[in-house]
Amino acid sequence: MKKKTTLDIEKLETAASKLRAMAHPMRIAIIDLLTENKKLTVTEIYEHLSIEQAAASHHLNILKSKGLLDSKRDGKMIYYSLKIQVLANIIDCINQCVTTH
Repeated sequence: MKKKTTLDIEKLETAASKLRAMAHPMRIAIIDLLTENKKLTVTEIYEHLSIEQAAASHHLNILKSKGLLDSKRDGKMIYYSLKIQVLANIIDCINQCVTTH
């Protein structure tokens, strides 16, 4: 007997929102950069990626608002890091989608 799949629209919207946030080439570059460097400031990020500070802040805010990044203040500096478990769950889900027929 085949199990009936129920569609949870709220969960689907949340997943789609996270994927849209990740889908931009600059945000992929930021995620990749933070994968290599556990935590970075906005200055380190925009200098490494050769983009404007405002653009880096914009992309970081999108990733943070979707629950993909953490930020910690240390004095005047704000350090950004990946929420590894959130990303691992998304990657697991994607891997499951592309390996099933």
